[in-house]
Amino acid sequence: MANTPEDRIPVIVGIGEIVDRPKEITEGLEPLDLLEQALRRAERDAGAKLLGEVQSLDVVNFLSWRYRDPEKLLAERLGVSPQHCYYGPVGGESPIRYIHEAAKRIARGECTVAAICGAEAQSTATKAERAGVKLPWTPFAHDVEEPKRGAAFQKPLAVKLGVFRPVTVYPFYEAASSAHWGQTPRDAMAESGTLWSRYSEAAVQNPNAWLKRRYAPEEITTPTADNRLIAWPYNKLMVANPSVNMGGALLLTSLAKARAAGIAEDKLVYPLGGASAEEPRDYLLRDQFYESHPQNAVLKAVMDLAGGDGRKFDAIELYSCFPCVPKMARRTLGLGADVQPTVTGGLTFFGAPLNTYMTHAACAMIRRVRDGARLGLLYGQGGFVTKHHALVVAKAPTREALTQETSVQGEADRNKRAVPEFVTEASGKGKVESFTVLYGRGGDVEHGVVMLRTADDRRTLARIPASDSATLGHLLNTDHTPVGSLGEITMAVDGVPGWRVA
Repeated sequence: MANTPEDRIPVIVGIGEIVDRPKEITEGLEPLDLLEQALRRAERDAGAKLLGEVQSLDVVNFLSWRYRDPEKLLAERLGVSPQHCYYGPVGGESPIRYIHEAAKRIARGECTVAAICGAEAQSTATKAERAGVKLPWTPFAHDVEEPKRGAAFQKPLAVKLGVFRPVTVYPFYEAASSAHWGQTPRDAMAESGTLWSRYSEAAVQNPNAWLKRRYAPEEITTPTADNRLIAWPYNKLMVANPSVNMGGALLLTSLAKARAAGIAEDKLVYPLGGASAEEPRDYLLRDQFYESHPQNAVLKAVMDLAGGDGRKFDAIELYSCFPCVPKMARRTLGLGADVQPTVTGGLTFFGAPLNTYMTHAACAMIRRVRDGARLGLLYGQGGFVTKHHALVVAKAPTREALTQETSVQGEADRNKRAVPEFVTEASGKGKVESFTVLYGRGGDVEHGVVMLRTADDRRTLARIPASDSATLGHLLNTDHTPVGSLGEITMAVDGVPGWRVA
């Protein structure tokens, strides 16, 4: 970095986290409180007065409470008027994006001190609603539009069949990818259990984790009353847990500012670069479901920062809303089944403060790098395998830091194959492209959903009623994947396609 002036070298200097477990519901902290406290803890961690000089403030979108202009309310609490003051849209990858963008802002000389923070108080908000308790928080902004989420971007048939939420869409990737890799459903479940068990082990070691208990693989994959099936093949212990109260924050500044402020050298962590790409928001407009071209492009781009070898990363965080995501990611990175996928604990066990899990993952990664890891990878993902952003951080700077083009959308799009036309009416033979089965809270099957290719290679969704035990048995056979099998498509009286195994 000899040719780069120190006032253009960004460094992460402070991290702060808060976990709120109130004894009484009304004592619970609102998201704005959690944001402020996390930032003040990050300032204490840095060991220098920086909050009063924040010129760039990014606040991760939160869903547990609604404010009008929360970023401005937070800036007012901090007593600052940052030139860049942003409250972003929904997206689990957004914290990594904001850290990367803030680092580039410092590198361009547009600001000297930047803050990224996020918080949720879903546990308290849910308990208050159920108990009919009025919270003494900033009044809920009913006149502010609710952020657009899954159903807003999906086709009516997907919504009607219930496959418009993360827990019912990610199974399509799970089934298609495991079949593509030649796994039986039993093999795929075993891999998920082993992987998730490793996430739980990391959560035990994380002082900020919501759930601190190691789960054995078979505990995770075996349905029980407390670990009910939600959407095949995912049980409760295989999905994100949003019912938490958490805040996280990071502070960045320039190397020159950090040294002038007397921040210890062993506190400094250097962002080296990253990459970003997206899929269409409507998941039915994708070419297939056994891989993600944007995910592949993003991970291959950041591997270039590690000499093209994913094994060069000393520590990694692979986003973990559902098992298929890190399973696909570790294969693209060239990492084996023995991968240690997290420094944080995962969205099931550490907890899933919705869009801001990766803020906490970044804090955990900074601790790991400070403790000796040379090169760390943070990979965040949002939507339904939709938005992808990865960032590489390091113990030491390099001359090429932040010179990489962030968007790799062109590479992702070049690899995309023809997308089949989607139809809502079909008949004749239908081949299973992927599938899931939806369950009620009591553990009973509600219905199955298959994604099909018709005889003329169009795509549709079809329902299998709970009464069709033969077809459901075919779908749920753990020794043979139903992907690729043929059946008969018929239209039900309510205008929804149905499918029965041949």
